[in-house]
Amino acid sequence: MGAAYFYHLTRAPMEATLPMLIDRALGAGWHVAVRGKSADRLDWLDQKLWMGDGFLPHGQAGGTHDADQPVLLTVGRDLPNGARCLMAIDGAEIGAEEVSGLERACILFDGNDSAAVEAARGQWRALTTAGCAAQYWSQESGRWEKKAESGSG
Repeated sequence: MGAAYFYHLTRAPMEATLPMLIDRALGAGWHVAVRGKSADRLDWLDQKLWMGDGFLPHGQAGGTHDADQPVLLTVGRDLPNGARCLMAIDGAEIGAEEVSGLERACILFDGNDSAAVEAARGQWRALTTAGCAAQYWSQESGRWEKKAESGSG
């Protein structure tokens, strides 16, 4: 059974934090899906990932090689690349049944956006009430620190 990790972004933007998390997931041997709510936002993210410091192999869902992508950007619920780690951005939903079927689910949210913070709190309540293990990580001090944990994970 997987766990949900919540990342409260206050110092580094999502486009800087996401590649670090993806790199760690790939290092663990997991394929990754990044789920967003908007195709335009994923187009933007696609450009940011290609312009980064290191090579981060990825593609956008809807191509002929989705199953082969180590990292797949998607707005959909299916995971054609066999992702073991699902990262949700911009308030994209992750259900408890998904968390339990993955190694890790990551929810990244902008700590400077009160609506995003409130949405993440709702996701925390929904997932932990459903029995999912969860951890809350904050970068408020300048480095990532675990601030809360629920269940085992």
